[in-house]
Amino acid sequence: MFIIFVLNYCSYYMSPRPLRLRKISNPPPVSGFKPYGNKKSGTIPDSIFLHYEEYESLRLCDYEMLNHHQASVIMDVSRPTLTRIYAKARQKIAQALVQGSQIIIEGGKVYFDSEWFTCKSCGCYFNNPEKDAEIKNCPLCRSSDILNFDHKPLDQEETITYCQDVCICPDCGHEQQHQFGRPCREEICSECGKNMIRKGTPHSGKINK
Repeated sequence: MFIIFVLNYCSYYMSPRPLRLRKISNPPPVSGFKPYGNKKSGTIPDSIFLHYEEYESLRLCDYEMLNHHQASVIMDVSRPTLTRIYAKARQKIAQALVQGSQIIIEGGKVYFDSEWFTCKSCGCYFNNPEKDAEIKNCPLCRSSDILNFDHKPLDQEETITYCQDVCICPDCGHEQQHQFGRPCREEICSECGKNMIRKGTPHSGKINK
């Protein structure tokens, strides 16, 4: 299974806010769980879909015994977002237990904490959660003309847009170091009092310094 991103500037500017993905350390060891001993013969309750970020929130908070702030930093989301994901996950687990539903773990707005690659043919970049597997082809166009994203030559023309660990003011151009786990839009510029944005996004490229 690959996680793939393809640039689409039209959809980016039409959306009210950029999509913030949740970071997952490793895929779950199983694809789900099935109940047994159904006491209501003839009834098959609907399956419950537990998203990867919901599984990860349960793993961090209930298995690793981390607090919500620590878990939010690991998943690269805000603490309120982590709390909402965690509450939804527990609600789904309770629903599956009460109704006797099958749990399927899949989907979600996530990326896996593994090596990233970029395809020179179609312009997408992707990673593979199976960290030991060798990557030979782009999963989107099957081209073998791929590069390790972290070791991209500095003189190569940029074909993708990626964020930097810097917050920048869209009004005055003031920059400051991004605080991990805290959205840039919650930061206030110390120079003019405006809300900051993440440097490296398409919007930040329009700033006139």
